[in-house]
Amino acid sequence: MSLELIRVEEPFVFELRNEEGVVCGIDAGPAIGGKGKGLRPMELLAGSLAGCASIDVLLILKKQRIEPTKFGIKIETIRAESVPAYFEEVKLIFEVNSEVPQDKLERAITLTLEKYCSVSASLSKDVKVIHEIKYI
Repeated sequence: MSLELIRVEEPFVFELRNEEGVVCGIDAGPAIGGKGKGLRPMELLAGSLAGCASIDVLLILKKQRIEPTKFGIKIETIRAESVPAYFEEVKLIFEVNSEVPQDKLERAITLTLEKYCSVSASLSKDVKVIHEIKYI
């Protein structure tokens, strides 16, 4: 993997580009001069966890011939009040259609977070990653 981060506007507006030219905007929070022109780095980290988990869960379900018609994840985080303000907890709330069997979904999520998700495996073991299932 090769990425490039370029500052496009002062003080903290960046573009992150991958090898295919896909661009993601990054900015700081307004308290330190951010302009609201991109996601904050910690938002990207939490979103990356949800994205990675989604791909793995959907792949596991597909192998079982289960294809959710509705699927999404809401993310809630708790951050330390110290510096650095790392994640103490990340809660992933999986929202799926009610036809997906709960036992199979629960198993897919557990396998994903404990074995397959590269982002989850890259987080400090001090970060508590929990999940919930909500049928919609």
